[in-house]
Amino acid sequence: MRFTNAYSNMLCAPARASLLTGFSDVRKPGFSYTKGKIYQKISTNDLSVEQVTKALDATFPPIPKEQVFLAQVAQQAGYKTAQFGKLDWGFATTPNRLKRHGWDYHLGYMDHVRAHGFYPPFLFENGKLKPIKGNNLVNGGKSLEPETEQAFQERWNRQGKEVYSQDIFIYGVLNFIRNANNKEQKQPFFIYFPTQLPHGPVAIPAVHPDFVNDRRLTQIEKEYASMVKRLDDDVGLILDELKTQGLDNNTLVIFTSDNGHELYYAQQGRAEKPYRDLTTGKLFDNYQHKYYSELANDVFNGNGGRAGLKKSNLQGGVNVPLLARWPGKITAGAVSNRLVASYDMLPTIAELVKYPEKLAVDGLSYYQTLLGNDLGKELGNELGQELVKEDKTAHDYIVYGSFEGPILVTNDGWKIRSYLPKKAFELFYLPDDKAEKNDLSVLRPNKLKQLKKLLIDACDGDSNNGFVSWQQFSLDPQF
Repeated sequence: MRFTNAYSNMLCAPARASLLTGFSDVRKPGFSYTKGKIYQKISTNDLSVEQVTKALDATFPPIPKEQVFLAQVAQQAGYKTAQFGKLDWGFATTPNRLKRHGWDYHLGYMDHVRAHGFYPPFLFENGKLKPIKGNNLVNGGKSLEPETEQAFQERWNRQGKEVYSQDIFIYGVLNFIRNANNKEQKQPFFIYFPTQLPHGPVAIPAVHPDFVNDRRLTQIEKEYASMVKRLDDDVGLILDELKTQGLDNNTLVIFTSDNGHELYYAQQGRAEKPYRDLTTGKLFDNYQHKYYSELANDVFNGNGGRAGLKKSNLQGGVNVPLLARWPGKITAGAVSNRLVASYDMLPTIAELVKYPEKLAVDGLSYYQTLLGNDLGKELGNELGQELVKEDKTAHDYIVYGSFEGPILVTNDGWKIRSYLPKKAFELFYLPDDKAEKNDLSVLRPNKLKQLKKLLIDACDGDSNNGFVSWQQFSLDPQF
């Protein structure tokens, strides 16, 4: 089933937090994150693992005892839970937090900045440092960008870059599936795999044969395309393993994105950074001059004709793919226009596993939509007037914050978008204007007023609660 009306946050850290908690990111006081990069101090021998994790644990505010996280919902229903790849929360985390979030098994990073390199000298497995032989670069082989001759030479210098992180993670996922399905255990499992692919800076062991001779693409674009292809192939490996283990018809697989498209293959004269309109030479500001792929000369058109990129509250930053597969339960090829938020994942999994407790979250389950059930409630009266159907399980609207301010999108396609640096609010009707070119705020003042009130109420009375800043992501670890 493909969802055409799915949303996530404009950036990865709040996206994972919304996914794990079931909450939007516009509430006060918001999600708490510490700075990244602290785990690199282990490689430079400035700090021990114990010192780093102790400092981080002392920095985070206490987690309320009553708060339930995504993995806990599955864990308490008897599923063995596992998380692979990027860290599950913010820009740095610890084994204690992973355990509190409900993960029985973990293999991956605990630092977001380190996850920008694809050749880590170490990862973590169940809280213990796991050295990766052959990888000895402190920054994990993080590449330079935008593309230059120097960046190309540095990227393809293989010294200290022997083991590609995606190899470690995909084999970890496949082995976990096999072990969970062995004759002795046969235990149901819940896997969360926030992959690095195709996050930048670009890094791939080899250009895929599909793109080697593709004259439409530059070298860096071929490498980025190969990262996307590798992700696609690895999803195929997971699906094949489920079939091999006889679990295909008994496993729900969901694929989505944490945010919209980003340019990791920028180079002079072609999809430049800072983001520039190459038809005029002007920088995009996402207000009076919005980003569009054709103006930026982005060969991939990763936002599909929408405005904006990652970090923006325009559709290109927050309208994301969402696919679900479950043979025998989900109709193959089905398409749903249901309004779905990333924070709907937790209640959806809760309904699937029959979690017994009531959840006080912002999200709503779309489990019945996956099954194709008619969720409409028949409404009528004693006079025998015509019955109508009203779906009581879907959102009337969803809300998200961003570096530009909060947005609200309604179930019938209206969107109010704030641009708080200019104290501005724009109004769009998305079914007719997915590119957000026609601001209707002057023509429809009553609709603007109505949605503005809903938006501010959702932000606990202050739209600034949906105005994200880097400062929110930079709690200093307490040493």
